Amino acid sequence: MTVAIGAYFREMQRLAVATEATDGKGGSLDLEEAIAWAVDTARTTHARGNKLMVIGNGGSAAIASHLATDYTKNGGIRTQAFNDGSMLTCLGNDLGYENVFAKQIAMFAQKQDLLIAISSSGKSPNILAGVAAARAAGCAVATFSGFQPQNPLRRLGDVNFYVASDQYGFVEILHLTLCHAILDLLMGWTPSEEQARRAMAAARA
Repeated sequence: MTVAIGAYFREMQRLAVATEATDGKGGSLDLEEAIAWAVDTARTTHARGNKLMVIGNGGSAAIASHLATDYTKNGGIRTQAFNDGSMLTCLGNDLGYENVFAKQIAMFAQKQDLLIAISSSGKSPNILAGVAAARAAGCAVATFSGFQPQNPLRRLGDVNFYVASDQYGFVEILHLTLCHAILDLLMGWTPSEEQARRAMAAARA
């Protein structure tokens, strides 16, 4: 069991460091550059009176709710998740589940809002439709996906974060980690001298 646990966390670390980021044209971005874009965009979105919107299914829906809570309470950033159970069942029943996010975004999005779209597979029809609705409303978009490198969601954001794993646990935890890194950095987190030293040593290894 000790070997398995150690291997699990080493794999988590490997995947975190290997997270890929691309722009809207598929061009490669440095991860630090991509996170800086997300931090700056979240900050300026709120400063001009706009909001962040977060969508996801299943575990990704839990991440969306988590982010809406923490970005709002801890970060002071207007953030909304479209996960109300009554709304989802109403829209799913009347419009089809593929439209549960697109309809809400069409109703609530304002130009220059920021949509955070999370899908482990990058293939969920309702997430793809939500991004299309956000684009139609003039919103910026950041995507978080995993599984296959050519998944369609990965091509739709201004910035796209991709975790190269086909395991839900790794992908979901690293999506949450990335989103929390964005919030923590937005709130001014900086590494201690010891943390910086360890990071530099790991980078040289």
